[in-house]
This record gives sequence, C-alpha cells and structure tokens, in this order.
Amino acid sequence: MEHNTDDLSPLLQKNRAWAAKMTAEDPEFFQRLINQQSPAYLWIGCSDSRVPSTQLVGLQPGDMFVHRNIANVVVHSDLNCLSVLHYGVTALKVRHIIVCGHYSCGGVQAALADTRGGMVDNWLRHVQDVRNKHAAIINACPNTTMQVHRLCELNVVEQVVNVCQTTVVQHAWERGQRVTVHGLIYDITDGLLQDLSLQVSAPQDLNDQYERAIAQIAASNR
Repeated sequence: MEHNTDDLSPLLQKNRAWAAKMTAEDPEFFQRLINQQSPAYLWIGCSDSRVPSTQLVGLQPGDMFVHRNIANVVVHSDLNCLSVLHYGVTALKVRHIIVCGHYSCGGVQAALADTRGGMVDNWLRHVQDVRNKHAAIINACPNTTMQVHRLCELNVVEQVVNVCQTTVVQHAWERGQRVTVHGLIYDITDGLLQDLSLQVSAPQDLNDQYERAIAQIAASNR
C-alpha cells in the first residue's frame, strides 16, 4: 500500500519504537515521569529545529523545563515566557536558567540585515535593539558572517540581563532561593556549546558579569 505523505504515520511509528526502547532499557521510566517532574534546569532557547535543547546536552525527558521562541528573546511583556519562567522558578524550583542562542540564527540574521518577514519583524525589533546598542562591536567585525556571530552572542547576553531583571528572578533572590542564570551559545557546525562567561547568581553580580561578557565578545574581533 502506498504511504500517504500527508499523514503523521512516520512520526507515530518512530514514537512507538522510541517508547519501546525506553521501556526496554528502563521499565520504570514512564512511571517515574508520571509521579514527578523535578528538573534542575530551565532552558530558554531558539525555536530553530536544528537546536534540540534536551538532546544536545544529553538529558532525558523530565530533566529540563523548556521555553523556545524565535531568536531566544526574553521580553518583559511576553506572558508566555514569563509564565514558563514563573512556573519553573516557583513551582519546579529549578536551580539553573539557561539562555541559549546559536550561530547562524535566521532571526538574528534578519534583524541584522533589516530583512522584511511580516509579523516576525515586530518580534525581531528586540534583537535590532541589541544590534543598535552594540553597533560599535558589530561594525568592527571584518565581514557579515562575523557580524551575525557577534550579534548572536550579544543577544544572549542581553536576554540573560532581561531574565535577571524579571520580577520572578528578583523575588526568588530576595527570598534566598538559589537560582543561577547562564548564557550559552550553540554552534550548529560542530554541535558544541560555548560558555559566554555569564553566570549570575545574585543581583549584585549582574553588572560585573555583564561587563565581562561584553568585553569578551568585543575582544573576539581582535
């Protein structure tokens, strides 16, 4: 029988194979997932299909709470992201919030080049704000590829700041909850994550951490 390419049969077949494999390796795996969700990590990343958040760090289902959007942006008026952040911090008690961007990000490229894409242009305005704020660093790059790389990194740094300045994280720190916000960048060409030297565990650490991360990115052009 010829397969109907419009249905989801291939995905359903792969799902059954995956579930069988997980059960064969660990018969109690799904029962544990039902009874408890206690991830240590909250991942805020890009929606890009080439960046599989849990998979690229070798974690299993239940190990990471995830929010993804175009260009991994954290906006103080985005109730979707803020709700995920609030639930992750207050209910799940995550210890680490990871903002992860990636090189060759289509959203960042569009923001850099002022490419028109319709509705997404309004969202990418936030990345263009980052571009404008750090124009000196970006303009010092020798070519467009490096400009995109630098803006991808700078965007992560600015979104880490936004996470740290949310009422969710500020209130968590005020009540003594241990939460650390990190900035990472993923390289699709080799599958490796890089630390952007940004790790904030208290409000008083933010400025120094921010300045160090920005200085490191600026130095990459030399």
